Order: sequence, then structure tokens, then C-alpha cells
Amino acid sequence: MNEKPIRILLVEDSPVAIIILKRILNSPPLLQVVGTARTGIEGLKLIPVVKPDVICSDLQMPEMGGLEFIREVMATNPKPILVISASVQAEDTENVFELLAAGAVDIFPKPRKSVMDNYEEIKQELITKVRILAGVSVFTLRRNRLVIPRLPGDRARSPSYIESILPKSDRSSAKKQFAKKQLAKKPVPKVASIPRTSQLQLAGRKKAAEIQEINLQKRLPFRVVAIGASTGGPQALQGILSALPSNFPVPVICVQHISEGFLQGLVDWLGSECRLLAKIASAGEYPEPGKIYFPPEGKHLELDTRGRFLYSSAPALSGHRPSVTATFNAVARYYGSRAVAILLTGMGRDGADGMLSIAQAGGLTIAQDEASCVVFGMPKEAIALEAACHILPIADIAPMLLESFKF
Repeated sequence: MNEKPIRILLVEDSPVAIIILKRILNSPPLLQVVGTARTGIEGLKLIPVVKPDVICSDLQMPEMGGLEFIREVMATNPKPILVISASVQAEDTENVFELLAAGAVDIFPKPRKSVMDNYEEIKQELITKVRILAGVSVFTLRRNRLVIPRLPGDRARSPSYIESILPKSDRSSAKKQFAKKQLAKKPVPKVASIPRTSQLQLAGRKKAAEIQEINLQKRLPFRVVAIGASTGGPQALQGILSALPSNFPVPVICVQHISEGFLQGLVDWLGSECRLLAKIASAGEYPEPGKIYFPPEGKHLELDTRGRFLYSSAPALSGHRPSVTATFNAVARYYGSRAVAILLTGMGRDGADGMLSIAQAGGLTIAQDEASCVVFGMPKEAIALEAACHILPIADIAPMLLESFKF
């Protein structure tokens, strides 16, 4: 039986970009550009007419820009939205991530004539993203609040469809079937209250703050939080990280799959949304409490035998470098049972094997549940491996972290 083509609406004011995008997205038989709009206002009028499955929108447009357009779409007629933008400059990337916060699902750098040397690579990556978005959950947003989770009508995709659009190297190799019932939840370790240090003389010349830090680290059940995410991850990360207090007592290491050129914008945006310092990890640096670390573009982020950050140019894992599994494995080796691993929404299976390593080392592992995932891929694979101690909706993950550290 022939499958209906994925219907795409392009909202873009550049005639050159429209030509390039139509050439790419009209090429496979399962994708069809059903409409183009020059402004957000035109796009809103076209949605009920052409009934798109996916909307591709620019950031900067006349009359109604991308941000206002996406807010209106998500409040009235939610559709999966891919932001295709050339805005990777420092002054614009924050705006790009505001689009994700408003409800867009993913971002992609706008193809340009000057990069047509790798046209086929760009073409396949963009087609894959659009096909992924055609099967994701979208959410109605009103006044920046989540209201009703929805599936995209008759284009809700089965796991077999999701696997079919991925490269073979990124398809699931998990040997166990997906658990039909949630795994038994392990109790969150209780953290004893930290007594005030009353005998400062025992510490010689050390300051009271240093003594507090020593006592704190001795009593903490965990020494690090590691988080992995892909499609839908920036929004999920913002929800978790913005809930953590400025005195969060351990470092947070995040690996987010993101298109080249957008990493620094993601870090800056999260830094503006959180009370912790967000930064790209430096090789040789020790992870410090109260900071959020990301790997640099194109490198795995690991730890050496002393716990310092280490860059690796080893081959991609599950099609990704940086890879969530590479970082999780390094965290398991160094921190063992004193690590917390969180695997969030995303396509494929990156992070599943790494989460299993942390679980086998005795660490606390949390997978985002299907209902709150934009794409239930990476968490599903971890659950299939029985690597998740807890399966939680995104809204419950930060509270569990705070409870684990007695905040």
C-alpha cells in the first residue's frame, strides 16, 4: 500500500532559499512541498488550506517574524515546526532558541549556494529531520504553558517507521523487547541532613566554607549528574536545568545532539534561563559544582583517570560525535555508583548503552517517559535494556533530582 507523502509548508522570505529548499524537499517521493509563504501572516492563512504535516520556518521575516508565527501556530493549530535559519551569529542564536521554547521542535542551518559541495550530505540530513518531525508529538501552548499533548493525526508513526528512516548504523540493536510495563521503581536514596560544623579548630587554617564543602561531599550520595538528549532536547533541558538552584552541589554534564553552528547559542540560551553557569567544557578542567558542561562540537567528552575533562576524536557512536554513550561510559568509569544519568527525548539509541553502564555501576538512572517525549527513541532503548531505574515525565525529573540532594 502506497504511503501518503509528507506535506510540507515552507515559510521563508528569501526566493533563493525557497528554490533550494523546494529542490531538496520535493525530490523524494514521500515528501511534498504543498505551499510557500513569505511572511508569518501568509503562513497562518495557508495552514488550514494546505494542511501541512510539517512546517519549515525562518527566523527573520517581514510583517510577522518566526517567533510570533510559531507562538500563534502552537496556540491555535499545533504542527511540528523545523526552524531553518542562517542565524548562527551570537546576536541571533538566542532568538533561535526562543523559537524552540515557543514550541518549535528542531533547528537546521539554512542551505546556501556557497556550501553546495556537500549538497548531498545536507540534503539527506534535512530530509531525515523532516521525516522524523512528521511522526513526533506536538503540544498546544497557550501563554507559554503546556496544555494538551497531541499526536500529529494520521501521521503518528510506529517504531518500525521511525527505524526505517534512520541509517542502518543508528537502528536499534537492543536484544530485549521494549518492556510493556514500567520497571519497578527503586527508592530514591535518602540524604542525611548535613550538620553544621561546630569545631572549626579541627580543620586548622581551613576556612568555614571549605569545611562545609568537605562535609557536603562526604555526605552526598551522588557526585555528578549526566544528561543526554536529542530531538526536543533543548526544551527538555531548559525545563530541568532552570529548576536547579544556584548552590546545586554537583556538576552537570550534558550532551545534546544539535546541528553544527548552534552549540554556543544553546549554551548561552540555557545560561540565561538557569541559575547555574553553562559553558563548553575545557580539556584538562575538573568538573565543578554549580556548573553545566557541554562537549565541544565534533568531539566526545570523556574523563581521564583523575576526573578531568578529556576530548576524544574516536569514531562516532550511534552516528554521533559527541555521543551521549561516550560521556556516560566515562562517567560510569570514574564516578561509578555516585553518578546520576538522565536520558531525554531523542531519535535513535545513543545513550542507551551508556546508561546501562551507569546502572551496572550502581548509579541512579532516569529515562523520560513516552508521553512527554517529542521522540521516544533514546529513552525507549534504555528502558528496553532495563537500564532505567525510573521512568518519569519531564515535569517530575527535576523534583526527583532536588529530592535526591535534599533541596
